[in-house]
Amino acid sequence: MSAVVVPCCVRLRPMRAADLPTVMEIETSAYPFPWTLQVFKDCLRVGYNASVLERDDSIIGYGIISMGAGKAHILNLCVHPSLQRRGYGQRILQHLLAFAKQKGVQSVFLEVRTSHKAAINLYDKTGFNEVGVRKKYYPNGNKGQEDGLIFAIELSTTD
Repeated sequence: MSAVVVPCCVRLRPMRAADLPTVMEIETSAYPFPWTLQVFKDCLRVGYNASVLERDDSIIGYGIISMGAGKAHILNLCVHPSLQRRGYGQRILQHLLAFAKQKGVQSVFLEVRTSHKAAINLYDKTGFNEVGVRKKYYPNGNKGQEDGLIFAIELSTTD
């Protein structure tokens, strides 16, 4: 299996309110039950670390993390569906983890749908461990609710 190579023409930068129309396009194309525009606005308003990943000056993904009391929670991580499985999600995830570590965070948590195998694989290979289950956490259309897996990673304080 060969390593995924991300082109050099990508960059991460802080998310701005002006980015939200594009972020919403990606969100609604990637998820059957997307966040609302208001949720993204609220994340920016309260000062969560929100970043966008650009390729050739076009937003192709984003990540949002909240932090407090030595802990962090990855709230959303998304790459446009047409560009998934190319290493972009890993790039965003590594950026969020590096930012958290820089801010002195010791533990990072996230939730993921039990059916989202690609995301689970990304978290596994990044070093996250499954630490719990949130029963019926996600809406799942006609099927009712879907469980969410809780993942966590401890950030090293010695590097």
